[in-house]
Amino acid sequence: MMEMMLQGLGDALSPSVIMFVFLGILLGYIVGVLPGLNRPAALAVAVPLSYYMSPLAAVGFLIGIAKASGAGGATTAILLNTPGEPSSAPTCLDGYPLTRAGKGEKALKVALYGSVIGDIVGTLLLIAIALPLAKFALKVGPIEMTAIMFLALTFIAALSGTSVIRGLIAGTFGVLLACVGMDAETALPRMVFDHVELMDGVPLLAITVGMLAMTEMLIQAEQVLTGQLEKTEFTDQPDKRDRGLSWGEFKRILPTIVQSSGVGIVVGIIPGLGPTVASFLAYGLAKRTAKSGDCYGKGEIKGVAAAETADNVVTPASLIPLFALGIPGSVSAAVLIAAFMIHGVVPGPRMFEEHGQLIYGIYGSMLIASLLMLIVGRLGLMGFAQLTKVPVRFIIPVVILLCMVGSYLETRSMFSVQLMFGFGVLGYLMHRFDYSRITFLIGFVVGPLFELSLRQSLIITDGQAQALLQHPVALGILLISFIALITFLRKPH
Repeated sequence: MMEMMLQGLGDALSPSVIMFVFLGILLGYIVGVLPGLNRPAALAVAVPLSYYMSPLAAVGFLIGIAKASGAGGATTAILLNTPGEPSSAPTCLDGYPLTRAGKGEKALKVALYGSVIGDIVGTLLLIAIALPLAKFALKVGPIEMTAIMFLALTFIAALSGTSVIRGLIAGTFGVLLACVGMDAETALPRMVFDHVELMDGVPLLAITVGMLAMTEMLIQAEQVLTGQLEKTEFTDQPDKRDRGLSWGEFKRILPTIVQSSGVGIVVGIIPGLGPTVASFLAYGLAKRTAKSGDCYGKGEIKGVAAAETADNVVTPASLIPLFALGIPGSVSAAVLIAAFMIHGVVPGPRMFEEHGQLIYGIYGSMLIASLLMLIVGRLGLMGFAQLTKVPVRFIIPVVILLCMVGSYLETRSMFSVQLMFGFGVLGYLMHRFDYSRITFLIGFVVGPLFELSLRQSLIITDGQAQALLQHPVALGILLISFIALITFLRKPH
């Protein structure tokens, strides 16, 4: 074990891996600042770029993007009152008032330090508990795994949108779409409609790129054409005073950072919630526990720290269920599955046995990414803000071109490009009618594992429901799932 750990950490310190992690951090900051792009969409576009990288460099590159885009999204939220990421929306509440008071650079430093500390906390937690949880998961049978999958999909459907029913429909559709292709048990084609290209199933990249990046570009294009997207430009700070963050101020925000880290960890581990929920919950909790003299909503640095810390804890925390159980904790983690699959790695508890050196290499690259995020963010603190000058009308065609290239590279077929456009339109319609794309994507990703465990469970129980009485853990999880489902359905939306 120790030898494997040292070899993995040595791999992470290789110049090529550090270079790709640095490029991911740099690209992540740019993505966070640029209008019209978000974390999942950028990851979906970047996955094809990892084809010719080593597995460790590819995952480090993508994790760098995921980590830094959250930190970069705070830049426009603070300086322009326009969140670069949806999860940075609570940052606007105190970040922009600080800018108007001539303390924009102070707010940016608070956001950066909160992001880095939260990211390190989440990464250390991942390193600490992923392996023990994976060892436990290996002892879990198919019936228990089916129950866990059902519980995860229930929470994802309920918490990823405004309607539980629509969430369940989207998640079920994703699971059904995962059934397209060759049946693993009978070797008969299912729902291929005479398309040979679908015999191996629907290409994962075509769906992720289409539903995330392409759909986002369609939404942005609509806003440009209808004039809903306001033109914003970066302006220099009107007052250069009070630009630094003193040690006293850091000690003042430290309890908020610790508290928000806890919120982000819990939200990241529960599948389907994501960084937006974490940042709003952390900000709300910080506001409710405010002390005398705190002025939330009027330029309180603790508000900026709360939102940004929770936002960035979620990225590493959401990898805990992915590494331990094979269940993505967020849509970004779901996209990372495509990168693992490209390099022949199946996320889940067996990863630690089959690719132990790679796992420890990923841990090392994540810690390196945290350090690089601090360095790059500190050096480019105000420089990244200049990227807000790039008009959305230039970004949209470039991203669409990257979507087409990425979809083509996976299968070397224009059929994948056509599917990508089709899923882009489908994602746009789901957005318009409030069906969760996140639930759909996670349902598609966990669909094969869910089907396999369900089939094995039916064989073990011979299709008899009373056989569940011999599996009290699975029965308990199913009861929790149904109670949660009823609770969510009764909750007004």
